[in-house]
Amino acid sequence: MSLTAIQFGTTLSQLDSWGSLTGIGGEILEGGDVQAFGKMTHGAPTDAVSAGYFGTPKGKFRLVYPFSEQATIVTGEVTITDESTGESRTFKAGDTWFVSKGTATVWDVAGEQVVKHYLAFA
Repeated sequence: MSLTAIQFGTTLSQLDSWGSLTGIGGEILEGGDVQAFGKMTHGAPTDAVSAGYFGTPKGKFRLVYPFSEQATIVTGEVTITDESTGESRTFKAGDTWFVSKGTATVWDVAGEQVVKHYLAFA
């Protein structure tokens, strides 16, 4: 058995650089070339089930989810808008959500950074 604790307070400096959000399918709307950071805690992003940390610095960008995901904010704050409904929700450290594969979202990271831990299902 392997048990991995989710670390609240995890920052971008503790994660690996994954390059520009555009390289992982994002569309940057504000904030220059917003960079993505992450660290896997289970599997790889292409696996049927994977988990890890994902974060970005301040910026606004569009992401269409390539998988279904449950995520918890561990650092920072982000407002996420579901483009199909126009509904916006602000998530802070400790808040959790579930999103279905194919959902188009707009992320607005107003503070210095946001980091989440996620569990993804292809």
